[in-house]
Amino acid sequence: MPETVKEQIHACGCGSASAPDAIIKAPDHEPEPTGVPVFRIPTMDCAAEEGEIRRALASLPGVRSLRFQLSARTLAIDAAAESIPLALAAIRKAGFRPVPVSEGAAQGDADHDDPHGHDHSHGHGSFALPQGLSRYVLALLLAFGAESVSFFAPQTFMFTALGMVLAAAAIGLAGFSIYVKGLAALRSLRLNINALMTVAVTGAFLIGQWPEAAMVMALYAIAELIEARSVDRARNAIKGLLDMTPEMAEIRQLDGSWMPASVKAVAAGAIMRVKPGARVPLDGVIVSGATSVDQSPVTGESIPVDKAVGDQVFAGTINATGTFEARVTSAATGTLLARIIQTVEQAQGSRAPTQQFVDRFASIYTPAVFSLAVAVCLLTPWLMDWTWMQAIYKALVLLVIACPCALVISTPVTVVSGLAAAAHRGILIKGGVHLESARKIKVIALDKTGTITQGKPTLVATEVLSTQHDESLVKRWAADLSGHSDHPVSRAIAEGLGIQGNGQLEGFQAVPGRGIAARTDGISLVLGNHRLIEDQGLCSPQIEARLAEHEAQGRTVTMLASDSQVLAIFAVADTIKDSSREALAQLHALGVSSVMLTGDNDATAKAIASQAGIDDARGNLLPEDKLVAIQELQGRFGFVAMTGDGINDAPALARSDIGFAMGGAGTDTAMEAADVVIMNDDLRRIPEAIRLSRKTQTILRQNITMALGIKAVFLLLALFSGATMWMAVFADMGASLLVVANGLRMLRKSS
Repeated sequence: MPETVKEQIHACGCGSASAPDAIIKAPDHEPEPTGVPVFRIPTMDCAAEEGEIRRALASLPGVRSLRFQLSARTLAIDAAAESIPLALAAIRKAGFRPVPVSEGAAQGDADHDDPHGHDHSHGHGSFALPQGLSRYVLALLLAFGAESVSFFAPQTFMFTALGMVLAAAAIGLAGFSIYVKGLAALRSLRLNINALMTVAVTGAFLIGQWPEAAMVMALYAIAELIEARSVDRARNAIKGLLDMTPEMAEIRQLDGSWMPASVKAVAAGAIMRVKPGARVPLDGVIVSGATSVDQSPVTGESIPVDKAVGDQVFAGTINATGTFEARVTSAATGTLLARIIQTVEQAQGSRAPTQQFVDRFASIYTPAVFSLAVAVCLLTPWLMDWTWMQAIYKALVLLVIACPCALVISTPVTVVSGLAAAAHRGILIKGGVHLESARKIKVIALDKTGTITQGKPTLVATEVLSTQHDESLVKRWAADLSGHSDHPVSRAIAEGLGIQGNGQLEGFQAVPGRGIAARTDGISLVLGNHRLIEDQGLCSPQIEARLAEHEAQGRTVTMLASDSQVLAIFAVADTIKDSSREALAQLHALGVSSVMLTGDNDATAKAIASQAGIDDARGNLLPEDKLVAIQELQGRFGFVAMTGDGINDAPALARSDIGFAMGGAGTDTAMEAADVVIMNDDLRRIPEAIRLSRKTQTILRQNITMALGIKAVFLLLALFSGATMWMAVFADMGASLLVVANGLRMLRKSS
C-alpha cells in the first residue's frame, strides 16, 4: 500500500517526489507543483549528495515530499510553511548552500551546464572560467601535461615546479567544489565521496604523486558529470509524455470564430477544435464530429480507438482521421496525462526494498574500508616491511575504492527507469516497492464485471420458437418492446437486434421485477424474465430445459410471449473481453494461479471462470466477503494480488499484497486503493507488469554484483598487487557508469 511520507523522503541514492495539484512545463528544469518552493543547490551534482540532503531532512516534521533534478541542481520542497526554514537550515548544516530559484536565476543559467556549480566569475572584468564539459576537458589536458612533464622532462626544479603547477591547476579546475564539500564533510565527521576524494587527492599530491592526483580528479569529475546526466535521463524519461502535449489549442471565441490560445490559459468548459493528424491539447468530451484516436501515450495500446459525440479524448493523444470539436473538461495542469506523470514522479521518490538494503550496506562499507586504509597506513610498515610511502599510497588507493557511488546508484536508476517504462506501456505503478514486489505474486484474485468481462450486457443468443409468425416479425416486436425500456437487459436486446421497430405500442407498462407488457399489431405481448412467463402460465418442460442451458453458461434469459405461447428466447450476458483469456494464459505460464471473486451467483461465476480459463471461482460475495477471501488466499499461497474496478473492490484491493485497478472503467475509490493502475483496462498488462518486475530484479542483482565484484577485485589488488589511483578511480567511476547504463536498459521498448 502507499508508502508513508517518511519513506518518501528517506535517504536514498536517487529519486524524486500525493501527486501535486499542477504540473507546468518550464524550459530549463523539471516542472514543479504550483506553490512549492524550488531551490538551486550549486554543489549538488550526484546521487550520493542527493542522499545526504534526504538524510538531513528525513526527520524534519512537516516535510511532505522532495523532488530533485540533478542536471539543473534544483530541489523542490513540498512542506508546511513553518518547516521550510528548518529544512534550509538542515541543508546548510550538511554543507550545501540552497538559493531560491528566483534569486539564483542568473547563476542558475551559468550553472546549468556545470554540474559542480563553480562560480564562473571573480569580480568585474575578471577572466571567466570555462563551463561544463569544456572545463573538465581542459582539466584533463592539464593533467596530461603534468603526466608528460613527469614522464619525459628532466627531474630538475624548474620542470618539477611546472608539473606541480599544471597538476594544481587541473585539480582546481575539476575539483574546487569537491574540496569545498569534502572539507565541510570532514569538519562534521562525515565520510562521503567528497571527503574521501579530498583526502586521497591531497595525500597523493603531498607525497609527490601530483600527476596522478591531477589525473584522478579530472577523470572523476568527467565521470561524475556523465553519471549525473544519466541519472536525470532515467528520472525524466516520463517527461517525454508531457512533451507530446501541444502548447497551443484552437479555441472557439464568443463570436464563433476560432483562435489559437496557450493551453495554460484555457479553462474548463471552453470548446476546442482538433484537426486530423494533430495532437489533442487538453482533456475533453466530443460535442461535434467523429474520428479515431491513437491513445498510446495514455493507455499504451497502439490500435486507434473510434470516438464520437459524448466520448472522452485525452491530452497528448493523436487525432488520426476526422476533425472534431470537444468541450474542455480540465485545465492543462489537471489532464489525465499530467496526473499520470505526477504519480510516476511521486513513485520515483519512494525507496524500494533493494535500495533500503543498499543504503544500509553502504553506510557500513565506507567506514569499514576507511578504517582498513588507516590500518594499512599505520600498521603495514611494521607488519609487512613496506616503506611509509608505499603504505600511505596504498591507503590512498583504498580511500578511492571506499567510495560507494556505484553501489548507491545501482538501485534507483534501475527502479526509476522501470517505473517510466511501465508508464509508457499504460501501467501506472505507484512506487518502487510495488515494481519490485510484483514478481512475487503467487495467486491473483479478479473481480468479474468490468475486469474479466466488458461490464456491459450484450445479446449473445436469439431463438425464435413461434411457428405461427414470421421470424422477422417476432424480432420486430421484441425490438419495439425492448426499445421502450431503460433496463440494461432490454437495451442490450434492442441494440443486439438492430431492428427499427414501428414504435406503435399501446398500453405500454412496466411490470416491476419481471419485465414489460404492451399491445402491437392487435396482439398482447410481454417481454420479461422467467418469473413473468411463469406468472403467465406459459412455461413448459421444453422451455425450462432451454433456459437451464443458457443459465448454465452464465446468461440472463428474457422471453417474448403472447397470451398463448412463448414466441422467442433472448440470452444476454456480460461477455468476456477478448484480452482476458490471453492474459490468464500468460499468468498461468508465469506460474500465477487465478481466482475470481464476484457478487454474481455461483452458476454465473463458474461459467465465466470456465470460459476465461480461471482456476477457481467464488460467487455471491459482498465486499467484506472479498476481503475475507483475500486473507484466506494469503494464508494458503502467500503473496496475493487483487484486480478490480469498483467501489466494492476497494477493501480487497487495500488488503491484498499488491492491488491492480482498471483505470479506464474503474472508480476513483478503486484506483486510490490500488498500487498499480492499468490505464487501458487490458488484463494483459498484469502479466506484462510481472515480467517487468522480474526483469527489474534481474538488473538490480546484476548491478549490485557488478558494483561489489569490481570493488572486491580492486580492493585485493590494492592490498597485494600494484593497483594505482588511476586504476582505483577507473574501477569506481567505471562501475558507476556500467550500472547506470545497465539500469537504463529498462527504458528500451523491448524490455
